[in-house]
Amino acid sequence: MNPEITQWDRFLDSFFKLEVMAKYLPSIIDGFLLTCHLALLVVVTGLTLGLFLAIVRAYEFWLTSWLIAVFADVMRALPPLVFILLLYFGLPAVGISMSGYVVTWLTLALVLAAFSEEIFRAGILATPKGQWEAARSTGLNFGRTLAYVIMPQAIRMTVPPLTNRTIAITKNTALGTVVGVGEILNAATTAQSFSGNASPLVMGALGYLILFVPVVIFGRWVETRFAWQKQ
Repeated sequence: MNPEITQWDRFLDSFFKLEVMAKYLPSIIDGFLLTCHLALLVVVTGLTLGLFLAIVRAYEFWLTSWLIAVFADVMRALPPLVFILLLYFGLPAVGISMSGYVVTWLTLALVLAAFSEEIFRAGILATPKGQWEAARSTGLNFGRTLAYVIMPQAIRMTVPPLTNRTIAITKNTALGTVVGVGEILNAATTAQSFSGNASPLVMGALGYLILFVPVVIFGRWVETRFAWQKQ
């Protein structure tokens, strides 16, 4: 018997066993759908909160600005997994219990909000001072100047870094597996444990590719579509 063929067959049996894949495909699909839902929720809430915080901080009230800065620094410095574990296992000690799904969503949304707030703020600060002065000279107050003149320019400048950060954070939905969230990785590792075969892990990896490759391509298109034109 040819050793190379034997090794190749062993590889296929370990990672691409069709019987195992067919058996656990429904659970992988369920995990895939849950991951899609969780990632979408994280993106919507995280970006919305980040934009809101950046706008509030733009008014430069010292107390709110300080609180937002502390929040952003803490959430950017603290590993998401640590925060997930603190919320999931720590809060029940004070009478507050949340499901693993809620904890994962809340953690990743807050992390994304912290990063996006800093990115939006950088875009606001990068807008030329003359834009502020020109808008105010027409009679617009601070709020209208910020809303109608500054923010459209700031958001356009922040699309590339914001897209990259959003993709990086939403991939952390896999951290939900440590608190029992039935996302792709959880479904794949559970199936692998029951089957004693690595094929479900390959299916999980393919699930992540199916989910995030289109997101990466879309992000690249958005960056190109809204990039400043070179002079």
